[in-house]
Amino acid sequence: MKKSAYWLIGIVVVIIVAAFGIHSISSSHSASSAKSNKITIGSEGSDIDIWKHIAKTDDAKKLGLKITVKNIADGVQLNKATADGDVDVNAFQSWSYYVTYNQQNKSNKLAALGTTYLEPMGIYSKKYKNVKQIPDGATIAIANNPSQAARGLLLLQKAGLITLKKNFGMLGTVKDIKSNPKNIKFKEIDDTTGPRIINDVDAVLISNTVALEGHLHVLTDSIFHEKVDQSTKDNINILATSAKNKNNANYKKLVKLYHKKDIQKYIKDKYYGTKIEVNKPLSYLK
Repeated sequence: MKKSAYWLIGIVVVIIVAAFGIHSISSSHSASSAKSNKITIGSEGSDIDIWKHIAKTDDAKKLGLKITVKNIADGVQLNKATADGDVDVNAFQSWSYYVTYNQQNKSNKLAALGTTYLEPMGIYSKKYKNVKQIPDGATIAIANNPSQAARGLLLLQKAGLITLKKNFGMLGTVKDIKSNPKNIKFKEIDDTTGPRIINDVDAVLISNTVALEGHLHVLTDSIFHEKVDQSTKDNINILATSAKNKNNANYKKLVKLYHKKDIQKYIKDKYYGTKIEVNKPLSYLK
C-alpha cells in the first residue's frame, strides 16, 4: 500500500513539474515573441518623419509591430549601431553606401532587407532649358563630397555631356573622365549650397533633399534627372539590419509595411512625389 502511495505521489509530482515546465517555456516564448515585435529603427533626415508616421499607422498595428524611431545623424555611427545591435534596423542609406560600408567592415557586416525609394539627383540651370543647350566651355557645379560627386558625374554621362572610364567606381572623380567633348569646366561646391549658386554657373548638380530645401522640384525644375533603371540602382535606398538578423521575420515585415498604399500616398503628398517608390527584389541591385 505504501509503495503504491509513493508511486502515485511520484506520478503527481512529475505531472506538476512537467506542467510547470511547459508553462514556463510557453511564458518565456510569449515574452520573447512580444519583445521581437518591438523594433528600433535608426534614421536621419526626412526618413525620421516617415518612420514616425509609419509607426503610428493601423498598418503597423495589424502587422503586430511596435516601432520606435531613433535619430542618429551620422551615417557611419548609425551603421555601426545597427551592426552592434543597438539599433535593430536602419533607414537612411543607398545601396552603394551600404556596399561600401560592408567592404570596410568585413567583421561586422550589415544585411539588406529590401528596397524603399530613389530620390533623383537633378541637373539644374537658370540659363538653359535642356542639356543640349549647354555650350562649349560651360561651368557645371558638382559636390565636393566624393560619393555625391561620383553620382553627379554618372548623371552627366547619362545626359550625354561626358564619357567616363569603364572602371569608374562609386568614388570616381573628374580625373576618371574619358571624354569631355564640350570642354566642360567643373566647380566643386558644398552640396548644400546648390540652390544658392544656381545663377552663378551654367548648371549645377543638386541632390533631391537639398533641392526641396531650396524650393526646387526635381521632376519639374531640373533640365535632366535620374530615373529608376539599372544605371541608378546604386542610388536606391534600402532598409538594413545586422547580418545576424537577416532572416528576422518581423524585420522583413517592415519592407512590406513601407510599400502599403496609404503609406505611399502619405510619402508622395508630403514630398511632392520626389521620393520615387522602388519595390524590387534585392537581386535587382546586385
